[in-house]
Amino acid sequence: MAHELTTTTPASLAVYSPTASRLVEVFLSGKSGRTLRAYGLDLQDFATFLAVADTNAAAEALLSRGHGAANELALSWRSNLLGRGLTPATVNRRLAALRSLVKLARTLGMVPWSLELAGVKSAKYRETKGPGRAGFRALLDLAEKDSSAKGLRDRVVLRLLWDLALRREEVVSLNVDNVDLSAGTLSILGKGRRERETLTLPASTVAALRAWLAVRGTTPGPLVLNMDRNTKGARLTGAGLYHLVQTLGRRAGLTVRPHGLRHAAITEALEKTGGNVRAVQRFSRHRDLRTLTAYDDNRADLAGGVAALVAGAA
Repeated sequence: MAHELTTTTPASLAVYSPTASRLVEVFLSGKSGRTLRAYGLDLQDFATFLAVADTNAAAEALLSRGHGAANELALSWRSNLLGRGLTPATVNRRLAALRSLVKLARTLGMVPWSLELAGVKSAKYRETKGPGRAGFRALLDLAEKDSSAKGLRDRVVLRLLWDLALRREEVVSLNVDNVDLSAGTLSILGKGRRERETLTLPASTVAALRAWLAVRGTTPGPLVLNMDRNTKGARLTGAGLYHLVQTLGRRAGLTVRPHGLRHAAITEALEKTGGNVRAVQRFSRHRDLRTLTAYDDNRADLAGGVAALVAGAA
């Protein structure tokens, strides 16, 4: 009597077939707080464009269309984004999020194709000077006139944004144990990095930190605290820091944002170093030297100088 041959597939050899919801979960995992929020909003915008329930449904709708139809859908979304008047930088970030999602789907074997739509051309760093040294000084003067705990906190925030050209998220993510006043150093987690880097603190920053910690205390926890009545003692959020700088700017008669202070600090660094872009690259922690070249061109107004020479020759 013949015996039927039966086979079973071991669990270790089972075909991996993730769902769209699992794809989105894996895609967003491991992202930093700021990137996670940005990509989450980007995918939600795509879901709204498709008129589906959520980002999982949007991913399913995109992947199920196939190569050509998916690219056509992405092109339609790009046209929609541009038609709504969004900046090229925002449009490009949202398209990048979608491309990255499909790239991961291809890596996981869910689709054999990728999105091929190009981004939108944009002029980067058109305004790189920020409020300038005078603008920063006006904000700092206001903070130094306030001897309360809030004034000391504001002084630390301004010093970190200017003295070290830190980004908003780099400031609010700091904890007390990231500061070593005896060594005069600060440990930060830079944009897009997974390991902390140690920065040397100028004397002015050390003084501001020492005065703030004398009031805040050195118990473990967030370095920069919220001083509002309802959330006093909690970590200052990125939105809270933006509001802090914006409010001080308004009182000084200026329109200022946190990243504008970083721009101003980098421009000042180029001025003080005579355009030493390599030294300022270490200060600003920009990975691409061409970014600093744009700052230096704007600082020196190279195009304007050449225009004057050409005009004078005629």
